[in-house]
Amino acid sequence: MSLEAALARAQADGLDLVEISPMAKPPVCKIMDYGKFKYEEKKKASDAKKKQVVVHLKEVKLRPKTEEHDYEFKVRNTRRFLEEGNKAKITIQFRGREITHKELGSAILDDVVKDLKEIAVVEQHPRMEGRQMFMILAPNPKVAQRARELARQQVEAAGKKQEGRPAVPAAVVSATAVGNPAPVAAKE
Repeated sequence: MSLEAALARAQADGLDLVEISPMAKPPVCKIMDYGKFKYEEKKKASDAKKKQVVVHLKEVKLRPKTEEHDYEFKVRNTRRFLEEGNKAKITIQFRGREITHKELGSAILDDVVKDLKEIAVVEQHPRMEGRQMFMILAPNPKVAQRARELARQQVEAAGKKQEGRPAVPAAVVSATAVGNPAPVAAKE
């Protein structure tokens, strides 16, 4: 179909002529409502973004002289971060002359890996950067999948909660139905 005929047909239907594939021989065009098309694309992108799970990098700082209780507390927090589907950066900070005993920092990081081996995998092995030694842990695939499913269920539950919510509070509707001149604001 010629360009003029296609434009005339689109105008007759009150729609737009949209070029779909300009590199094809001959170019492919489609008659559609372009505004509606753009709106639907925007809605699809918004829905995809809603369902997307964002992974954060949480940092836990330790020292070579960290006591047992503090260590257990920080490992427990790290476990919680990993179960939520986030990554964890474990940092050992050396102060003063502690830097001469890097093996103490390595031992602490090895203990962390040992304590979290059932839910975590080492994404980046321990390395030194200035006076800090760090490593990055990621949730293993099974834990990450569970976290994604939980996040998806929370998004769906929030969507259902929004759908079932009335636009006007029931107390305002009943006050106007009785015949009161001014509606009474309801407390939710």
